[in-house]
Amino acid sequence: MIKQIISIVSLVVCSFLAVAQKADYKVIFDMSSNDSVNQKAVIRELQAISQERPDAQLEVTVYGEALPLVLKDKSNYADAIQQLISNKKANFKVCSMTMKRMNADKSQLIAGVDVVPDGIYEIISKQREGWGYIKVAH
Repeated sequence: MIKQIISIVSLVVCSFLAVAQKADYKVIFDMSSNDSVNQKAVIRELQAISQERPDAQLEVTVYGEALPLVLKDKSNYADAIQQLISNKKANFKVCSMTMKRMNADKSQLIAGVDVVPDGIYEIISKQREGWGYIKVAH
């Protein structure tokens, strides 16, 4: 009887762990800083997560002073961003209000970066959909 109980408990625990491991991995990164340490950190995290969890859905929402991160002529990480986008490992979204305020247009963006009407609303919308939230800062 004890062996049967242990077997049932083990089966339940293993089933629970299997389900937990398959849970959605969806994270939105809030990027509003032009700090090079923050920019390097977000790229490093995206690369690490996408290697460990190929099923992860990752997005970086860029607004405010972080705009140069996604401008092809100003970004120190243009190649890494392009690779993440083209390999479908992460999405980058930039706030149109920020672009307007900083006199930037879509032609200046790294290929594949999408424009959203409002970066903060993008973040709030993802959170409502159950996405995890990370503010990129140090």
